[in-house]
Amino acid sequence: MGADLRALRRRILTPNVSQVSLDERGFHKKDPAAQELLENIGRNFLAGYGHAAESRSLAELEHRLDMVPVRFRGFAHEGAAMGCTVVDALPGSRGRRLAGFLAGDGRHHVYMAYVGIGWAMARLPRFRWPGLSATSPLLRWLVLDGYGFHQAYFHTTKYVYGHHQDAPRRFPFEPASYVQRAMDQGIGRALWFIGGTDPQSVMNLIERFPTARHADLCAGVGLAATYAGGADEEELRLLLRLAGEHARQVGQGSAFAAEAREKAGLTGPETGLATRVLCGLEPAEAARLCRELQPGRPDDADGHAYEEWRQRIAEKISVRGEV
Repeated sequence: MGADLRALRRRILTPNVSQVSLDERGFHKKDPAAQELLENIGRNFLAGYGHAAESRSLAELEHRLDMVPVRFRGFAHEGAAMGCTVVDALPGSRGRRLAGFLAGDGRHHVYMAYVGIGWAMARLPRFRWPGLSATSPLLRWLVLDGYGFHQAYFHTTKYVYGHHQDAPRRFPFEPASYVQRAMDQGIGRALWFIGGTDPQSVMNLIERFPTARHADLCAGVGLAATYAGGADEEELRLLLRLAGEHARQVGQGSAFAAEAREKAGLTGPETGLATRVLCGLEPAEAARLCRELQPGRPDDADGHAYEEWRQRIAEKISVRGEV
């Protein structure tokens, strides 16, 4: 495919940048700095998506992603994974772009890449969904996390205010009982954006959901508050207070975010601020905790193992926070 055709494909496939405007989405605006941060995240996500649609080769895609500022590079990789998945689904595609991306530089950004696959699944007809047999049985639940984020972000009235839940049987995941929980973790991440990084606004949204969904939503909020940032120390402490009995789930999500950034070499000052408040740990310590508590045989993991992993992290954070 020539350069002109690749550029055309990028323009056709890539959503308009207005789609990540807080004004366009109708999301809460805490202040100009938070608005600019969240919209910049969206713009870099779309840039990564566009690079995947236009790049001639995996090497060219990786080079373009490496040019993205460190704070936003993970979001660009998330968008690139979505773009690779969509390109693979196009008629006439050889279907190799996503596999190559995950085997290359994308392996360092596996948390964000799997989330990006979930974004693509939300946009593609079911018969065009990618096969997931080659993904990690433990981490592939992040695909549903990404799907949940997409639905809450783009279909906010239905999924956030209407509390809609998709039928688990739609998804190629076992056990089906964990499907909605994984999606709720992604919906929780989206609430950090919908609430404009304002802890009070975010927790007000969570309080309207059925109580049984609060723990997973809070975990998603903790992940987004750490990975995306946007809150100062006082606001992060308020988030923990408002989370109440689910404060340790907020901490677990924060630890996951630290592991994602540490693994990709993208840890910044905002990461450390969040983990110190939400986990009582430095980013490297929180990431190490995640790795140490990971199931010993992840090839045999299922939704129960993933949930047990999350619970063990939350319990350790809770214990350390009491010391």
